[in-house]
Amino acid sequence: MDKLKQLESFVSVATRGSLTAAARAEGVAPAIMGRRLDALEERLGVKLLVRTTRRIALTHEGSAFLEDCQRLLTELANAEASVSAGGVKASGHLRITAPAGFGRRNVAPLVPKFRALHADVTISLNLSDRVVDIAAEGYDCAVRVGDLPDSSLVSVRLADNRRMCVATPAYLARHGTPRQPADLVRFQCLTLSSDASQTRGWAFRMPRKNGGGSEVTHLKPGGPLDCTDGQVLHDWCLAGYGIAWRSTWEVDGEIAAGRLVEVLADFAAPPSGIYAVFPQRKHLPLRVRLWIDFLKDNYGRPDFWKERP
Repeated sequence: MDKLKQLESFVSVATRGSLTAAARAEGVAPAIMGRRLDALEERLGVKLLVRTTRRIALTHEGSAFLEDCQRLLTELANAEASVSAGGVKASGHLRITAPAGFGRRNVAPLVPKFRALHADVTISLNLSDRVVDIAAEGYDCAVRVGDLPDSSLVSVRLADNRRMCVATPAYLARHGTPRQPADLVRFQCLTLSSDASQTRGWAFRMPRKNGGGSEVTHLKPGGPLDCTDGQVLHDWCLAGYGIAWRSTWEVDGEIAAGRLVEVLADFAAPPSGIYAVFPQRKHLPLRVRLWIDFLKDNYGRPDFWKERP
């Protein structure tokens, strides 16, 4: 007897509370549903349901098994839908959040394109450099840039992200150029405020003090100006107010045009990541999984980053 059919029948009977109701929904005789349940319990060697003439009740083992079966059947339906043109459509409301600057440039343009593919999905986008508690605030998915703090959240790496220290040629001509990260204490550094997402500071690859090789060290430089908005820091840097630690997707154009110069390149840390973060995998709605796949497909195209303004 088909194992999947046994599981489907068990879920149907358990959720409907009746062999007759489950059989009617499937269009078979109640006796057939009973035989499927008998075969399932015999195969597992455990009693899942207590059946009387009046009611059906789950045993302790049955309750735990029901939850697992529902999850497996949902994941199977989602997997089939993702490869079937006539499959189940994504629907419902998708709440997503992303850092303000990155989100404006690299998330917001994708939102209407995603909805054009999934017309039954409505979307709310929150842009903030505050670290949003997605579980507590009811978000389905967050895009995070940089190292992730330890948490119970599940993450999917979407792309690499490299950060660098930059300043205008005019600023460096007036104040000099730092030769090593420790020199930054003598410069005006433009930093994110403590309540923003860049909590660990600026990352540099430094020689190990004891032995060969290098290790990543985080520094928290100071300066007369800080802000919770990364775009403001970017604008201040372009205006010549100091040194900023920015991502390549933000400053590549300015560097190519000569408006900004990279400093401390020999100490640049290895790329970190751009991640999709969500509360858990269990019963992940199809709309969330498709959104994550959509981001990964777009961010995986080298031309996507070249298209950004």
